[in-house]
Amino acid sequence: MATKRDYYEILEVPRNATKEEIKKAYRKQALKYHPDRNPGDKEAEEKFKEAAEAYEVLSDDEKRARYDRYGHAGVSGSNGGGFSGEGMTIEDIFAHFGDIFGGHFGGFGFGGSRTSERRTTKGQNLRINVKLTLEEIARGVEKKIKVNKYIPCDACGGTGAARGSSPSTCTTCHGSGMVTKITNTFLGQMQTTTTCPTCGGEGKIITSKCSKCYGEGIVKGDEIITLNIPAGVAEGMQMTLSRKGNAARRGGINGDLIVTFSEEKHPEFIRDGNDILYSLLISFPQAVLGGYVEVPTLEGKVKLKLEPGTQPGKILRLKGKGLPEVNGYGKGDMLVYVNVWVPKNLSRDERKIIEKFAESSSFTPAPEPDEKNIFEKIRGLFS
Repeated sequence: MATKRDYYEILEVPRNATKEEIKKAYRKQALKYHPDRNPGDKEAEEKFKEAAEAYEVLSDDEKRARYDRYGHAGVSGSNGGGFSGEGMTIEDIFAHFGDIFGGHFGGFGFGGSRTSERRTTKGQNLRINVKLTLEEIARGVEKKIKVNKYIPCDACGGTGAARGSSPSTCTTCHGSGMVTKITNTFLGQMQTTTTCPTCGGEGKIITSKCSKCYGEGIVKGDEIITLNIPAGVAEGMQMTLSRKGNAARRGGINGDLIVTFSEEKHPEFIRDGNDILYSLLISFPQAVLGGYVEVPTLEGKVKLKLEPGTQPGKILRLKGKGLPEVNGYGKGDMLVYVNVWVPKNLSRDERKIIEKFAESSSFTPAPEPDEKNIFEKIRGLFS
């Protein structure tokens, strides 16, 4: 898959551009690469879709914030879905953003009347939450989920018309979905174009309604959707699957499926950004004598060396054993907080040994200077 271009670069605006500047920049790009100006030019068509994708993200405050923080991964759908123009037709883009150009694309002044001038209904977006374990977040995961939503009616094929019949062309707008009125004023003739009042902008009239969906073209049903969730996602992030939301009435554009993430509580680890925190409990002899201990990680158990005289509160860092960045660059670390288990009940012989040790010991416990900041960072997490 080719690397996607930066959205700000596509629209030729600075990263601190205002929403109005972004809107003007998109209009400029859309006019430049509009299919009517570039008939048969596939490269222009792709740039037209690319500009629509950039505008769809940068014009939305929430999506723009995620994009600025995480790049394309923050706003992508399944394997880079999102809006993106992938699977979207030129007509879909017209339906999404036609209002920027005055309500319909005949206002461009080239290309005349298009079928896209019809009002295209759009299904409602859906929002679902998916719970992930830390192990799933660490490696990325594919999940199949059942979504209950509006789907096209199987009895009428989504048209809303009864079996054996079909919608008829609106006689008021002749199928365009728009009506044009010319008014004489002292400035001359003024032309206004509005949605057809007879068909509501759809261009068609249903005379015999489907008995299952009652002419709506949609019914409630389930769909199994595959999510390819990248490694490193965090709570607060979301992915958008274009056209996987509710189906639209009578063959319109499906809504989007917005997936948010939450993390299941792990029995041993605590997440801190891309770092993993773990509390290691060792015995008093281990702390004094040192040695090797086994420590669990998200990738399996590893051996960790304890130096003789390891102090309670010591922080040991396992480089690269944390979570990956969602954009694929770098990994966090695992911070192992050492705690020493002190037995409450001692045998007579054990007590004598400890008393003898106490008589010869002069150590005063205190954190080492380079550990203080890390200790403060995780204070309370293991209480």
